[in-house]
Amino acid sequence: MKLGMTSEKGKGKIAIIGSGLIGKSWSVLFCRAGYEVCLYDIDEKQVSNALSGILESLKELEGKGLLKNSIMKSAEEAHKLVHGCDDIAKAIEGADYVQENTPENIDVKKKIFGNLDNLVKNEHTIIASSTSCIVPSRFTEKLEHRKQCIVAHPVNPPHYVPLVEIVPAPWTDSSVVERTKAIMKDIGQAPVILNKEVNGFLLNRMQYAIIMEGWRLVEDGVCSPEDVDTVMSKGLGLRYSFMGPFETMHLNAGGILDYCVKYGSNIEKICENQSGSRQLHGSNTARVIHDAMCKTSVPVDNLDERRTWRDKRLAALAVHQAGQQD
Repeated sequence: MKLGMTSEKGKGKIAIIGSGLIGKSWSVLFCRAGYEVCLYDIDEKQVSNALSGILESLKELEGKGLLKNSIMKSAEEAHKLVHGCDDIAKAIEGADYVQENTPENIDVKKKIFGNLDNLVKNEHTIIASSTSCIVPSRFTEKLEHRKQCIVAHPVNPPHYVPLVEIVPAPWTDSSVVERTKAIMKDIGQAPVILNKEVNGFLLNRMQYAIIMEGWRLVEDGVCSPEDVDTVMSKGLGLRYSFMGPFETMHLNAGGILDYCVKYGSNIEKICENQSGSRQLHGSNTARVIHDAMCKTSVPVDNLDERRTWRDKRLAALAVHQAGQQD
């Protein structure tokens, strides 16, 4: 393993804290775009395994033609920019950007960000977290470098799903927000910026709204779990894979204003009946939906196989979308 090495190549240094699934994906994205990456983890063996996994992912991207718009000519060339490190101080030394990928636990976040705060020497360094639901003010408030802290939440798997949610704390410097956005665009991601903190950020709030309405429909005996999934996979999901709900509204009438005149009252009436959440954990409906998924979709024993299939389809969609941009 290449521990603590640096490179004269690259656009700048990126420190990736945590070499799990998300850490590996971030490493792929950054080195593909020409950044030097230092991948840190307390487990040296895990870092070594991650380096091998990163090369495998890069070769997969290369095989699908998804490196063609990169400044890297090959998977091997990009991989040379990634180095493993078992010393967190060396990992972040001279880094322009730090991406933390530790478990989704507030105490863990406070500990690691406190450590990063003590080690960061450069006022220019951005310190970002991959957290999917913890707002940054909860683990950065007491830090000396809190103005440099931000959330950059990717979607799994990041190297095939480009969305990144950028969430500043109330005290995050505006230049940090803009620089993070610029970096995300430079590595091929699609950043969205939250103007203020909100629980669940954007993606999960929208995702949970769909989940909760599907849950209500099944619980109230309106339809089966399979029907809810079919509505998304064979209906809304097809359209939403290339345009969002607002553009859909815009196109389905003479623009948004016309849509609201034609359909606004009906939407308001229907949504009045959708208020209020239902119990998920320990409910009878949870068992009904679970049994339906195991019977008609994926038995629990085959979840890994189905996840692999899902990622292959996401890869195929990424290839299709890349072709549309040519």
